[in-house]
Amino acid sequence: MSHPQSYEILLVPGFAGDTTEAAEPGGAIRSAVVSATGETGASGYPRYSGEGVVADIDPATHSVEALLVDGAELAFGLTARIEERDAGTDADR
Repeated sequence: MSHPQSYEILLVPGFAGDTTEAAEPGGAIRSAVVSATGETGASGYPRYSGEGVVADIDPATHSVEALLVDGAELAFGLTARIEERDAGTDADR
């Protein structure tokens, strides 16, 4: 199975249980484009990194399974959302 080579990770205010809507434009307090490292993270999923963010992402569900922002775990009250960044197309996830 081929994995996406990059994603844009959006950090938005909200809690993990709050999945009613995707982040609105301008709603993210930080974003980072992460690229595949070719490694597998401790979670067992492919690892992506870039712009101070390291994430293990399940390519089947597009779920962020592990995340470090500037070397620290995600702050309480923030949620990570991703957008696939394949050549020529972007699809909200």
